[in-house]
Formats: sequence, structure tokens, C-alpha cells
Amino acid sequence: MTAAVGLCATCAHARRVQSAKGSVFWLCGLASTDRRFPKYPPLPVVRCAGHRPGSPT
Repeated sequence: MTAAVGLCATCAHARRVQSAKGSVFWLCGLASTDRRFPKYPPLPVVRCAGHRPGSPT
């Protein structure tokens, strides 16, 4: 799964969101305070200025 998601899979700002129908999206926590970051970035994310290594929620 890490390759399909990219950096979001290892970012402390990311949150995995699953819809009622089972679709999975990755929400960027930085998007709420910084317009440079998309709320739901297109995957895989291969480069991100806000990436902070850690565990996504």
C-alpha cells in the first residue's frame, strides 16, 4: 500500500479516511491551515514540502 499512497503513508499530518462505501482517501492535515496543500492530494504523493515522518492517523 505504501507505494500506491506515497509519502502520505508515512506522514504525521496524514489521516486515512474510509467512506461508508469502502473507498479510501488520504486527508492532509496541513490543508486546514495552509492553502498550498490540497485537502485530498492525488496519489501517490512523491514530493511534499510539508512531509513530516511519523505515523498517519
